Amino acid sequence: MSGFSPAFERLGAALAAVVLQQQETLAEFLPREDWSADLTARTYTSGGVTVRVSLLGSYAARERTWLWGWANPQFGDAHPAVVPTLAIRTLGERLGIPEFTTPEVDLSWYEGPAGHGGELIAMAAGGVLGGGGYIGAGYDGGSAYLHVDDPQAPPAQWDPVPVPRLLANAVSLFPHEPRLTLARFLSHHRVPFRQTDTVTEANLPGGGTARAVFDDLGRFVEWKAELTPVTLGG
Repeated sequence: MSGFSPAFERLGAALAAVVLQQQETLAEFLPREDWSADLTARTYTSGGVTVRVSLLGSYAARERTWLWGWANPQFGDAHPAVVPTLAIRTLGERLGIPEFTTPEVDLSWYEGPAGHGGELIAMAAGGVLGGGGYIGAGYDGGSAYLHVDDPQAPPAQWDPVPVPRLLANAVSLFPHEPRLTLARFLSHHRVPFRQTDTVTEANLPGGGTARAVFDDLGRFVEWKAELTPVTLGG
């Protein structure tokens, strides 16, 4: 059973597929090689590419806790790398999401498919901020999570082919509302759709339709897309 709050689970479900696709786009843009970061200057450099970042928080492997950047005494909520992330805390206060407002979050209960529970908090936090995605920067004892806030990092583009994979992966991490996960993904890409209890039908950009089927318990069953072939002029 999840130790996350229902409000956090719902937000995570809404954002998961969008975030996972953006992470794949970021991985293609930003080489994962030897890296360096200057949080005062808000920069992260890897493989010769430098992007602007902010500090979400960090996960301590031994304690199995998430510590927000604003709660870390090394930084605080006035630090240049932390200020851009304070909207997450504000949203948490407004929507009643304790994971966004508790300075240090105990994740020792987490035994799910992600590497650790901190990854899911980073996913949800990154999804709230939008932008280019997030980076897990490992250090001795844990990982710092940086949000990429840089216009040179490309946004993910609509592609119907990976939708079932993205949805399945998203639902494995945030399993409670698969229909919401798909609806938010389609809305993010401005794909029109209509939804019933067991079926979501979408009109795909460029022509064609897609149909997602869910069972009576709301679980994702299948995705079928019929694409309209492109006709080349003679």
